[in-house]
Amino acid sequence: MNIVVRAYTESDVPRMTEIWNEVVRDGIAFPQTECLDLESGQTFFDSQTHCGVAEDTDSRELLGLYILHPNNVGRCGHICNASYAVSAEARGKHIGEKLVRDCLAQGRTHGFRILQFNAVVRTNTAARRLYEKLGFVQLGVIPQGFLMKDGHYEDICPYYHML
Repeated sequence: MNIVVRAYTESDVPRMTEIWNEVVRDGIAFPQTECLDLESGQTFFDSQTHCGVAEDTDSRELLGLYILHPNNVGRCGHICNASYAVSAEARGKHIGEKLVRDCLAQGRTHGFRILQFNAVVRTNTAARRLYEKLGFVQLGVIPQGFLMKDGHYEDICPYYHML
């Protein structure tokens, strides 16, 4: 497997939408409850500052993606936010790390100074370990800030990284 992270193209949108929806349906990491269709997926991905995709250049399969956009406006517009999605069959293969590293570089390239995650679910230990390995700092805990798919509330942990 030879993974490269590159900017997405319009032809990537169907697979990006599938991977995104897989995480939404899992109901344990993304705040969204509604899945994207091809039209809303195209609009959603086009509206981001940058979208990166992880592609296996041997098989030409997309295995993951990220979105990067401002976290706020005006005086806080220098802070960006991102979300990452890796297909279930590709998890545990360090694709998420490649996506996060590329996202950090793209954040700097696009003039952001800080990358902030507003709502990392406390039980998402793989993501939290990765973020901490890459130098993200946890800001605290918001008790019961995330409604899990099974109906219980879980804590969320905001993180930030200086770019």
